[in-house]
Amino acid sequence: MITVLFALQIVLAVVLTILVLLQKSSSIGLGAYSGSNESVFGAKGPAGFLVKATFTIAFFFVLNTIALGYMYNKIYNQSVVDEITTESSVPTPPATPTVPAAPAAPMAPATK
Repeated sequence: MITVLFALQIVLAVVLTILVLLQKSSSIGLGAYSGSNESVFGAKGPAGFLVKATFTIAFFFVLNTIALGYMYNKIYNQSVVDEITTESSVPTPPATPTVPAAPAAPMAPATK
């Protein structure tokens, strides 16, 4: 299921990018190529259609992203934070030399 959602995510990203680039801007961008299709989308041209289509695809893109995040976390149930090893920033004091222990005193013989 995750593979299907990943493939859908890629398709949605490509379609969303194309829709954004086709919209008119101050520099026109790729919107100049859609000039002959203005009569197909109505009197306003493709502007209204492209805005609605961009919003719809963006909405599905966000939903798919949330679903991917939820399913990935549910399946793998691990975090990048679990793999982080931290080193103490507090320096450890230098090791003090150990003094050998004094020899044990001989035991007194047991009296009866």
